[in-house]
Amino acid sequence: MNQLVRFDANSLNKALLGFDAMFQDFENRYSNQINSNYPPYNILKRSENTYEIQVAVTGFERDEVAVEVDQNQLIVRAERKAIEDVDTIYIHRGLASRSFERIWTLAEYVEVGEGRIKNGVLTIELKRIVPDTMKPRSIKIKGD
Repeated sequence: MNQLVRFDANSLNKALLGFDAMFQDFENRYSNQINSNYPPYNILKRSENTYEIQVAVTGFERDEVAVEVDQNQLIVRAERKAIEDVDTIYIHRGLASRSFERIWTLAEYVEVGEGRIKNGVLTIELKRIVPDTMKPRSIKIKGD
């Protein structure tokens, strides 16, 4: 029953000067992944500033999976390199092995850490590191 309705951001850009980059980012982020749910993934919050993304990469070899950070985007790609045996006949084929690209936009001050594959799940560590200049600080008040 829920439908995502697309709106014309160009008409809003005329009224809201300087917000065009935000609308473009919004459009790019959601228009490319609305109908895509492959591969399945989890996002976990481990602590106040530590997160993990888990991506199901079952059926891919380690060298077929690539993780890249480009500006504020985390990109996970997998490209199937193995050529399947033509003599193999599948009775049921439930494990997807098609190539994919999944993109997440990172929030400010989020740094991508280590990635590892275990039991067919790619886990990528994310940590939010807020600079000291952006953290709240107390101001000393002097008296007369």
